[in-house]
Amino acid sequence: MSDHLLETIDRGIATLTMNRPEARNALSPSMMAGLEEAIPRLACDPEVRVVVLTGRGGAFCAGGDVKGFAGTNAASGQRPSFEDRVKGLRSSSELVQHLHEMPKPTIAVISGPAAGGGLSFALACDIRIAVETAKFTTAFSKIAVSGDYGGSYFLTQLVGTAKARELYFSADVIVAPEALQLGMVNQVYAEGEFEEKAQAYVERLAALPPIAIEYMKKNLNKAMRSSLADVLDLEADHMTRTFDTQDHRNAAQAFVEKRLPEFNGR
Repeated sequence: MSDHLLETIDRGIATLTMNRPEARNALSPSMMAGLEEAIPRLACDPEVRVVVLTGRGGAFCAGGDVKGFAGTNAASGQRPSFEDRVKGLRSSSELVQHLHEMPKPTIAVISGPAAGGGLSFALACDIRIAVETAKFTTAFSKIAVSGDYGGSYFLTQLVGTAKARELYFSADVIVAPEALQLGMVNQVYAEGEFEEKAQAYVERLAALPPIAIEYMKKNLNKAMRSSLADVLDLEADHMTRTFDTQDHRNAAQAFVEKRLPEFNGR
């Protein structure tokens, strides 16, 4: 694991912390390499129930390293071919697909600015929790690039076509309360209570029945791009599968006995 990416696992909660606070956690090659190794691995780890993505030093992620872009452009004669650069970016973009499709909740805990590709990573997660002072911007038009890491897809899904176009074209900066109103984030907490309430929210998700949550996520992702009939087919299959789990039987018994259930993922 790179020094630019920290990983902890505690009681089923895997936390990946982007660790370049001096650069507002801009995406470095070593950070990307760490994410490319960790995210698929955690997606398959049966001991992990929730994956959290966050940043150190009062920022989430400033996106691409613009200073690095400037250096690369200055040495443009040494760059790989256009086709190789497209292939490399497309390959690294698989990260957001893993966040979106892995069979467990992914949560962006946003303690400060999220911009450009950093915002795209946050939007790819299932849930976004932000401190009330956090700021958000697509940022891409300010450096004359079109955007990457699925931000145009996820933002359109969350806020609608017209608003997504406005935010992409203008690169306006919006603050967390406005992002909450737009549906870009799920929860906003005051600075003094942010860490405690964000942790409580994550722990609450980690305590949910993992098999049922996996199938719920598949249903919801299917609903984004399929017909009602296709979703009904999938729901029927998944509902029947969850009826046969020990978690369901235990939860039903707990309901009858008026107590809280515990879920073991079986």
